[in-house]
Amino acid sequence: MRMLAIVLVVVTACGRLGFGTGSDGSAGDGSPATSCENLAATCGPAGTSPCCESPVVTGGTVFRSYDVATDGMYQDMSYPATVSSFRLDKYEVTVGRFRAFVASGQGTQAHPPLAGAGARTLDGMASQGGWDPNWNTGLDATTTDLVTAVQCEPTYQTWTDTPAGNESRPMNCISWYEAMAFCVWDRGYLPTEAEWNYAAAGGVEQRAYPWSTPPASLGIDGTHASYYDGVNCLGDGRSGCAVTDLVAVGSKPAGDGVWGQSDLGGNVWEWVLDWYASPYANPCHDCANLTEASDRVLRGGGFQVGGAPGLRGAHRVNLPPTIHDFNFGVRCSRMP
Repeated sequence: MRMLAIVLVVVTACGRLGFGTGSDGSAGDGSPATSCENLAATCGPAGTSPCCESPVVTGGTVFRSYDVATDGMYQDMSYPATVSSFRLDKYEVTVGRFRAFVASGQGTQAHPPLAGAGARTLDGMASQGGWDPNWNTGLDATTTDLVTAVQCEPTYQTWTDTPAGNESRPMNCISWYEAMAFCVWDRGYLPTEAEWNYAAAGGVEQRAYPWSTPPASLGIDGTHASYYDGVNCLGDGRSGCAVTDLVAVGSKPAGDGVWGQSDLGGNVWEWVLDWYASPYANPCHDCANLTEASDRVLRGGGFQVGGAPGLRGAHRVNLPPTIHDFNFGVRCSRMP
């Protein structure tokens, strides 16, 4: 079993930058998010929901890396963050959606995002957090190289060269650079760490897990999420661990969060915008850590690394943005 260092707290060349989307995944002008323009509705518990649904998360204030559980694991209320309302995709990016990205030829050194793509107002300043051309070297040189890179582990990778049985599973084996480039191409952006934390915590509820009701509840089992219990991966209901434990996105609705997002805990860890810093910066109003460091942040826990504690909404991981790992994926956020 591979183990990663866990830290507890402890786009495009075509220039389509209409970031607003409706709850059905449509952009602000009514057209669909790029990745779902010709994609069948195969997500959710019945496999019939649009894969680009993007519910509104109503803004407010959250204490980062804090929850109301009484086990004492996350009790530091020193780092409040206020976020404005935004949309956070209901589902993690699927193989089917990423296949459309690959087919577009974007997200490579040959066709990187435009400079500044994906920028928005952060920390009170407009045009923050967009694509930096210095990041182009973090992308693979060509589409062929990209396809090779996302086949990072033959047992657990979800990518297949032709559509097979994984199209509604979360796309894994993607680096931070590929995650960022995808979300920009998809007419969105990477959520900030504060936004992601806020959504997973249920805002002021400060939930232990995204589904915790009451908020202090530490109840978790295989109906809530796909995760590793120390013996088995609990995604597909069978013993051991297999690619089938990377379950179709949204197929465990008991684990949905306050605003309807699925799989905020489990399935794959999700890249966010921020460079890693500890402690968090204060104050924070629509903030993101944009100061270059060695690592980027991931949130949410995965199917095979971290166990139940890694699924807590207050938990965070930091790793280099170049890494391709079968535990890592992404979901995008959008303007309201």
